[in-house]
Amino acid sequence: MGFTGSAFLYECGLKLKKTIYSYKYAHTDGRVSYPLCFIFCSPVGCKPEQQMMYAGSKNRLVQIAELTKVFETRTTDDLSEEWLKEKLAFFT
Repeated sequence: MGFTGSAFLYECGLKLKKTIYSYKYAHTDGRVSYPLCFIFCSPVGCKPEQQMMYAGSKNRLVQIAELTKVFETRTTDDLSEEWLKEKLAFFT
């Protein structure tokens, strides 16, 4: 991601990635918030066994960390500030 924030990356297998990302989000009404976003990438073509194992660990992490902004992508090429803003706009 080429924009301001902080991220923690977790890898599961060779292709599956989990990121917890803190982002400064400016709302249209002037408020500013710092949502903690959980972004996971499960690329097309991963083995079903990997995806099942990944889903179980993902759900546990979301539960333990009490993450409320959870987003999925099939390719890291999608990740951009615009992509994240579109996802966060759903919650406003």
